[in-house]
Amino acid sequence: MYCYVYVLRSDKDGKMYTGYTNNLKFRFDSHNKGLVFSTKNRKPFKLIYFEGCLNQQDATRREKYLKTIYGKRFIKSRIKSYLIG
Repeated sequence: MYCYVYVLRSDKDGKMYTGYTNNLKFRFDSHNKGLVFSTKNRKPFKLIYFEGCLNQQDATRREKYLKTIYGKRFIKSRIKSYLIG
C-alpha cells in the first residue's frame, strides 16, 4: 500500500502544514472542509508538494524530516518558483 507525505499552504495565513495519509484526495478535502482539528481555522489550503512512499513507516519518517528546519529548507528550495510567484 502506498502512503503520501504532503505539504499544504494556508491561503489565510500563508503557513505550511505537513502530514501523511494513504488517501491524498480525501485528506486534502478534509482539510479544506475544516474536518481536521489542527487546521480547521486556517482553511482554505493549496496542495503545494507531495511524495509517494511504499509504506507508512517510510512516510512517517519522511514527515518527521520535513518538519525539521532542514526539511523546511528542502521544501522551500523544491518549490522556490511557486513561493516567489
